[in-house]
Amino acid sequence: MPLSQLKFINYPAPKESRTSRKREKAGSNPILSGLLLAILSRVLAASTFVQKLLWRLNGFDKIKHLPELEGYGARSDPTVIPVNTDDGELLHLSELPRPRNRKNEEAYYTIADYHDAYLSGKLTPLDVAEFLLPLITRRATSVSQYAVAYLDIQPEIVLAAARASTERYKSGKPLSVLDGVPVAVKDEVNLKGHKRCLGSSQDFKHKLDATDWCVLKWEEAGAVIIGKTNMHELGLDTTNNNPTWGTPLNPHNEAYYTGGSSGGSGCTAAQGICPVVLGVDGGGSIRIPSSFCGLYGLKTSQNRLSVFPAEHGANTVAVCGPMAPSIDDLALAYRIMAQPCPEDPINDMWPSTITRDALNVDGSGKRYLGIDRDWVARSDPVVLDMFNTAVQYYVKVHDYEVVNVRIPLQAENQKAFSLTILAETMTTISKERVQQLQHPNQILLNVSGMHATAQDLLASNRLRARAMRHLSWLWEQYPGMLLLTPTTPCAGWKIRKPSDITDGYGATDADMTLRSMEYTSFGNWVGTPAITCPVGYTEGNVPVGIMALGQWGSEEQLIRFGERHEGFLGEDGVRRPTEAGNWVDVLSEAKKQ
Repeated sequence: MPLSQLKFINYPAPKESRTSRKREKAGSNPILSGLLLAILSRVLAASTFVQKLLWRLNGFDKIKHLPELEGYGARSDPTVIPVNTDDGELLHLSELPRPRNRKNEEAYYTIADYHDAYLSGKLTPLDVAEFLLPLITRRATSVSQYAVAYLDIQPEIVLAAARASTERYKSGKPLSVLDGVPVAVKDEVNLKGHKRCLGSSQDFKHKLDATDWCVLKWEEAGAVIIGKTNMHELGLDTTNNNPTWGTPLNPHNEAYYTGGSSGGSGCTAAQGICPVVLGVDGGGSIRIPSSFCGLYGLKTSQNRLSVFPAEHGANTVAVCGPMAPSIDDLALAYRIMAQPCPEDPINDMWPSTITRDALNVDGSGKRYLGIDRDWVARSDPVVLDMFNTAVQYYVKVHDYEVVNVRIPLQAENQKAFSLTILAETMTTISKERVQQLQHPNQILLNVSGMHATAQDLLASNRLRARAMRHLSWLWEQYPGMLLLTPTTPCAGWKIRKPSDITDGYGATDADMTLRSMEYTSFGNWVGTPAITCPVGYTEGNVPVGIMALGQWGSEEQLIRFGERHEGFLGEDGVRRPTEAGNWVDVLSEAKKQ
């Protein structure tokens, strides 16, 4: 079904946006770590004058003065709902496309490999759970390179789920191909029987002990949730440097961060512990770890996949989404988790993700790739080279047509996004709690979260409306177009010095944070889905990703793009870590115990 046949609620009226404004030179923020970071966080907490000075120096006060906002109303929620008047026949989970097995013995295991091992009787879900739990459980005296990716594991819950799955296989009645497969979820989501600390030392667990809808759908399909993963505190940066819980290192090159804020999920998937994991995407915290860790990652436009949607921020669209080394696994995980939730009247308007019509949603007959050349050119040369090589592949092999487009005011949109998400954070956390956060977040929230006025927020949301209407105009010109960029303009984020992750203070580099979010924050700001695909590796074995942003409701079209992208990776597919010990052969090792 072409996207053009879908009907929408809240679809923005098309309007081309132009500007002659040149991109302002980025401000220069100091890199802070160690004792200096701790001292400055205390100074800022005590001085409103210094907070406001830094607010102005970073240009947050300029958005409300943009002349380009004239004629645009404020849009505080970017949610655009695709509505299919006839959802069609619901498929049983067993009728969904089955993931393929891994291509060779050097590749990552897929969901199908686990399922086949269980069907054969050579291995059971309980065998896998009993093998993984000692590996990922934190010890009082030490935390292993695998356990640092996890914040909360409840062995009794894990083993009970694994036993139930084992019995289903013994009786020949698995619930789906996902039955018994180990998966992990970011600490940000609610999971019954588990803590929820948002990567902090504090308790943010909801008074209702319940599981978020998207995770519940995985559980109903038989998945074994083995634990909650490490994250950057409150999800407010892109490194996953976490002084409280430890910092997961990039399995491909341990001198680099995994990316954040869903870095624990990205790390454990890259290590081979789970074939699919769940992240929560605010400023790119599914796609950045996916890119840094060499995975596929899907950010959806369906922003209410929680039983407590307000906790994830509707205005900035923090959404749950899967990461996986396999595009097939990514697709299956998305289709299962994103089924409409009848408990939420907004979410329930979405068409089902498990009908034949839904699986066939695609773009127009012509395949367009929209590229803003000036924007893409801001990437590092090694990233740009890989990006251009991939574009040539799409054009030659899959008949995509490249169209040159402009996305006006990218820097201003990113600033408005940051202003809004930080102001929203301050509506859900008290000043007393801010004082208990890690030092980088104390600085961030005291400077950027405290001083947004109603005028600033309204101006930001007028800018959002402008960006959404421009995108709508582009899709009117080029139906089904995918906006293509690198996932991040940089090839990973190198850890500056060992003490940045060991001294208990943490580290902050605001300029690098903004740079890493250069492309990923835009999709969250305007509410569109996006997929990141692994595109190559630097000489230092650091993964690089490419990102396609699609029209509202185009998740299946993006999955088609990911499937076509597979050919670019060649016969070997996604590369697993090359260093010994950085990848776990779960199925082989579980058989030996």
